Amino acid sequence: MSFQTKYLFSAAMDVEPDKDALFNEVYDQEHVPLLLTVPGVVAVARFRKQEVTLVVGGERKTIVVENEPTYNALYEIESPEVLVSDAWAKAVDQGRWPGQVRPFTKNRRHVLYRKLLP
Repeated sequence: MSFQTKYLFSAAMDVEPDKDALFNEVYDQEHVPLLLTVPGVVAVARFRKQEVTLVVGGERKTIVVENEPTYNALYEIESPEVLVSDAWAKAVDQGRWPGQVRPFTKNRRHVLYRKLLP
């Protein structure tokens, strides 16, 4: 994966089980497309947590991280200012997200990452 910018913003969360289908529909069909219209948002990719098995120090391990949110969206952004822009503020409060989905999310984590190497 080749990054075009120095910043990744992570929005991770869980959702009430009975709202899972609605959460994914709204996230994919409304929320991500709206945020992709925000100046400075370069790309978005969504992920779902899964168990991982790997070899560390010559030992095969299966790792289950507890309390880690099920869903994570990674936003490649041009600068941290994107997250406080008027366009971002407008986009995150449009569509069904604020009224029909956001209230049913929990274990939310928002993290901004800055790339270390050029």
